Amino acid sequence: MKILFTGSNGLLGQKIAVATANYPQHSFLATSRGANRTKAMGTATYASMDITNAEDVSNVVGDFEPDVIIHGAAMTHVDECELHPDQATLLNVEGTRNIANAANEVGAHVVHISTDFIFDGKDGPYKEDAKAQPLSHYGWTKLEAEDIIKDLPSWSILRTVLVIGMAEDLSRSNIVLWAKGALEKGQPINVVDDQFRTPTLAEDLAQGALLAADQCAQGVFNISGPDFMSIYDLVGQVAAYFGLSMESVTRTDSTTLNQPAKRPPRTGFDISKARKELGYEPHTFNQALEIIANQAGL
Repeated sequence: MKILFTGSNGLLGQKIAVATANYPQHSFLATSRGANRTKAMGTATYASMDITNAEDVSNVVGDFEPDVIIHGAAMTHVDECELHPDQATLLNVEGTRNIANAANEVGAHVVHISTDFIFDGKDGPYKEDAKAQPLSHYGWTKLEAEDIIKDLPSWSILRTVLVIGMAEDLSRSNIVLWAKGALEKGQPINVVDDQFRTPTLAEDLAQGALLAADQCAQGVFNISGPDFMSIYDLVGQVAAYFGLSMESVTRTDSTTLNQPAKRPPRTGFDISKARKELGYEPHTFNQALEIIANQAGL
């Protein structure tokens, strides 16, 4: 098959690029806005593509004629989406609409990456059939994008949670490295104990996306890590792994943070469907820490 993936300069996109080497039977086209910043491309070639430009998307997709499009490109910074709602809607909703229209033109199956932030966080961990009720503009844009994808004849939606990992030239750090850096310096940090997640190693999300693409799996699948924990517990596990003290950490709750966007308190996923139907097998959180530490040369 021919598989095109979007957002290749981002964390997930970089991990998909590396993992293409495990699928020698398929050919891959990596796409992102502007120049290619991914060094480890696996077997993928690269084309610049701006998902907000319908003509650009139609041309790139039309030239490559993929059998599958993995759509991971999105504006994912929750507070930025709240502060710049028009930009978030353009990228997450209209960008997805452009991908869906182009997929229709060439008859491609779409694997769309979504989020736990479509939920209000009252009843997590969630199964695939749980009722969506976003608390933030980011969540609403991702839910609207899901609805666009569900109108296609052939699609997979992969919902994920708190993606962690190491990659080249990323604009944002991830919570593991942030926590490690702060703990090492003894920097006073406030960490919430009322938000619960199932953190996801970026390599595992890439694995899920490629499994769904390879099988042209139909439907919604939860793709996350297997371990359910609070953000405070997550930082505690980082401290334990690297042998660092938690003395500089103040345990707090979300009401003290004054963030522009509301976060769902308790999400996380039941991943039994993805395990059974896709053959998805994620790393434990401790294994994920080991992989990130090795990649960061720590």
